[in-house]
Amino acid sequence: MEFIDLSAQQSRIRDRIDARIAAVLAHGGYILGPEVAEFEAALAQFCGARHVVSCANGTDALELAMVVLGVGPGDAVFCPSFTFAATAEVVPATGATPVMCDINPVTYNLCPDSLRRAIAHACKIGLRPAVVNAVDLFGLPADYDAIEAICDEHGMKLIADSAQGFGSVYNGRTSGTIGDIATTSFFPAKPLGCYGDGGAIFTSDEGVAELLRSLRVHGKGTDKYDNVRIGRNSRLDTLQAAILLEKLAIFADELDRRQRVAERYTVALSDMIDTPHVPEGLRSSWAQYTLRTRAGQDRTTLMAALKAEGVPTVVYYPRPLHRQTAYAAFPCDPAGLPVCDVAAKRVFSLPMHPYLAHSDQDRIIETLQRLLVCDTVG
Repeated sequence: MEFIDLSAQQSRIRDRIDARIAAVLAHGGYILGPEVAEFEAALAQFCGARHVVSCANGTDALELAMVVLGVGPGDAVFCPSFTFAATAEVVPATGATPVMCDINPVTYNLCPDSLRRAIAHACKIGLRPAVVNAVDLFGLPADYDAIEAICDEHGMKLIADSAQGFGSVYNGRTSGTIGDIATTSFFPAKPLGCYGDGGAIFTSDEGVAELLRSLRVHGKGTDKYDNVRIGRNSRLDTLQAAILLEKLAIFADELDRRQRVAERYTVALSDMIDTPHVPEGLRSSWAQYTLRTRAGQDRTTLMAALKAEGVPTVVYYPRPLHRQTAYAAFPCDPAGLPVCDVAAKRVFSLPMHPYLAHSDQDRIIETLQRLLVCDTVG
């Protein structure tokens, strides 16, 4: 059993992918070929964004967002600590300071109350509140109404980091249309993933989109040898764009399939272990289906027992950022980040992908149910 089965998806669209790749090989436009612009337009149409600018990976998407928002020395960028390192690692390179916040114990997303405390602390130590980098963790949109209100109150910009959440919906708004800038990743394991690295930035501002297109190609002006600003090399490969076009064509169907898997898990397991909570009006893209052990349930023992039965599981994330060597010295919510610490010790994720066979779902559910009533996991 695969934790994420990319080969099943490939079997479904292999002929179309082969044709797309063959077309790229035929025209030879390997860098910023026509499929890149075609994919950007299709992605914008899918989510309703005015402008989409693709780039080399999701981390670059975040870094480019920081640059176009003018983040620099003396600025504070607020991040949840329970996330992948890319969320915060793009901040120090700008000269700004990442400030770690706690998460909501139910959604695992940025806690607005912790954000308020972190802002007050940042001001106290001489930093200017500049940007909130919200994260749609595990595919669930962050609490954007509350976060946007805080940003407006303090004159901050909002980056909606939807690396895991592209395809999710927040009160009628689709990921890619939320925040001053939104970003995503096409890492292969993401809900919409390519066969390598890739990313994209979403904006409603035409000027920002033009700036991003310059920055991703070494800061070029109208002539590629007239570099009008300091840029970087961050282009989505044409071959990856070609592959993503075919994956995007079936993406809505795959999101529905993920939803059905998640619903089966939740109905079967919610009485026995803490299952994901999706607030009313929200839809998750289900990048991960993440459980949390209850009192008396030992995660290590439970995961080992599942592995012995042929059911793979993964912990996202075993250590929050404020507990990692590279980030331990950065400021954080002065009340501490206890919810992040607890989550890191108790969460684990089950296999989740659109092609998870009904029989495999049954096997996962039945195995976990049996283990949860067994004394060996308590």
